[in-house]
Amino acid sequence: MSVFPTSDEPVEPLAARMLNEFVYCPRLFYYEHVEGVFVHNADTRRGAALHKRVDAGKGALPAAQPAAENKSAATAASGESAEVENPKSEIENDVIHSRSVSLASDRLGVTAKMDLVEVRGGATSPGGDLPGPLTVCPVDYKIGSPREGDAGPEIWDADRMQLGLQCLILRDNGYTCTEGVIYYRGTQQRVPLAATAELETWILAQIAAARRAMLGPIPPPLTDSPKCARCSLVTVCLPDETRLLHEAPSHPDDEDAPPTQDMFGFALEFGAVRELPIRGRPAGAAGGDIVSSGAAALPARKPPRRLIAARDDKKPLYIATAGVSVGRKAELVQVREKGEVLAEVRISDLSHVAIFGAASVSTALLQTLCEKDIAVSYFSSGGFFYGLTRGQSLKNVFTRIAQFGVAADPMETLRIARLMVNGKIRNQRKMIMRNHSAAPMLATERLKYAAQAALEAKTIEELLGIEGSAALVYFENFSGMIKLGENNVDEAIVGEGAGAREKTDAPVAATPVRSKRDAPGQQFFSFDFTRRNRRPPRDAVNALLSLGYSMLARDCTVAAHAVGFDPYVGFYHQPRFGRPALALDLMEEFRPLIADSVALTLINTRVISPTDFVRAGDAVNLSAEGRKRFFSAYEQRLNATIVHPVFDYQVSYRRALELQARLLAKALTGEIEQYVPFTTR
Repeated sequence: MSVFPTSDEPVEPLAARMLNEFVYCPRLFYYEHVEGVFVHNADTRRGAALHKRVDAGKGALPAAQPAAENKSAATAASGESAEVENPKSEIENDVIHSRSVSLASDRLGVTAKMDLVEVRGGATSPGGDLPGPLTVCPVDYKIGSPREGDAGPEIWDADRMQLGLQCLILRDNGYTCTEGVIYYRGTQQRVPLAATAELETWILAQIAAARRAMLGPIPPPLTDSPKCARCSLVTVCLPDETRLLHEAPSHPDDEDAPPTQDMFGFALEFGAVRELPIRGRPAGAAGGDIVSSGAAALPARKPPRRLIAARDDKKPLYIATAGVSVGRKAELVQVREKGEVLAEVRISDLSHVAIFGAASVSTALLQTLCEKDIAVSYFSSGGFFYGLTRGQSLKNVFTRIAQFGVAADPMETLRIARLMVNGKIRNQRKMIMRNHSAAPMLATERLKYAAQAALEAKTIEELLGIEGSAALVYFENFSGMIKLGENNVDEAIVGEGAGAREKTDAPVAATPVRSKRDAPGQQFFSFDFTRRNRRPPRDAVNALLSLGYSMLARDCTVAAHAVGFDPYVGFYHQPRFGRPALALDLMEEFRPLIADSVALTLINTRVISPTDFVRAGDAVNLSAEGRKRFFSAYEQRLNATIVHPVFDYQVSYRRALELQARLLAKALTGEIEQYVPFTTR
């Protein structure tokens, strides 16, 4: 019986280990075999370490039918003759131990690498001249413990699949195999498995089911399974989160009913806005809060388990000193200046490397970082994001196929873009409500109205107008979130050069007190903020905002790559040569929460001082010391933990960026109904 589908095309053989994963969790099989996604955790690394001795074998196995004139010949999986190299260590009590044996079965369409095969001599033929077929028994090593059954220890179904396949493959290669053994290291027990006809029938059915699953779509996640907690792909799969959003797209909005258009002069800016209908209730019905498009009130149910770590323990490495060289020494990154070692960092401790300005990086280090999938990003000395280098660890294309398909559909791109802009405006409103010294009601209500209007935009162009008008309201009130006392020394900003002039309307400080680090001829300006400007930023606040947005674009590009997206094909930001449109889409919701928050924190807590800014022509930039303080504050913000607004568990902002990218991927592939923007409470 063949388990191949009826097709003239050649069928890719399946690995027995992948079929083990299919029985354990079909979704895990799809991720690892179809999409090529694999992530190590403590269990997988421990298993790899324990298999070192097994994998050190040569793979030699005596032929199934030894000839009379050459009874000692052995045949490897490749078919080439080989001999057992060390009979004393490989033969015990007339049993040959062959390790790391690779064989395949054309009938099953399966390949297997067997940890150990115990080989015993076959019975002599009736004539007494030739020995019979060899009897073999595969032994598979597992780090866990067997399942406790009524009759004693039993083999788990996933292990039964893998071991049973090894027995059938050995049979198809001419060996006599009546049973296999699982050795569980946890209890140091050998648990046998009889190779019966019933087992073969069950295995054939599983192979056929796995081949059907390969055609897609991705299988649904397991329901409240204890397997998920130990799975290495739990951060990719997001089983509880996917089920939650599949059943109900988002939480109800915690805001009051939106104001009517008559209250404010928004008709000319946004046009007519209608209330979105809530599922189960017609539009205009009384009662309840306004929710995002497609949202529904969540029924009472068990919240998702926290199966992912709140933050990553790895740290970034920022290179902001011009002229240094960055190289590798063993497992360390070395930063040198004129031959002197400035810093050494273990490669295993790095999350990414960011290089600002002119610095040289060795190819040996780049190759190692690519192998370990550690991104290297490149910035100008002023903070402009050029691009990044990353390895080829993620090979799946299905997410990108879905991304390109949606990007080609104007209505689908508009649907996603509406939600992203809605999330951004809501977060801007929250920033003003929380941080403004006296939050103006008119501004907050206009932003609230704009957030609702974004959900009703008919075109991308209209959505751009809504976002622009909301940004104008937000930045008009941004100065109210800057809290510096009068006559405070730290209100001054340094402008370099005697002839330098501030291009904004900010007043010049009357008699600022100079620092010992100030250079002669420096001019001082206040932290006043009147409007957003960029390329180049022409005042200190805009310099902080521009650098923050550039750093955030880098992190969203890394998150897009990690999920499998093409960062240059977006939905709200239209494709343009050299612009990471999708990364800019993803960062919209996080601009107020991360970049704006970092700028305000640095100013309001006096971490940034007058000597941390310099002027070059029209541009105002941070000095080298100022950039160091900014990097520290930025990373502190990314590592700060918050309660996720949908999943109700603690995550860092860096983890939230990746979560949003994965939720977008699941929305594009149909696993969840719609994308849910990240909005703070």
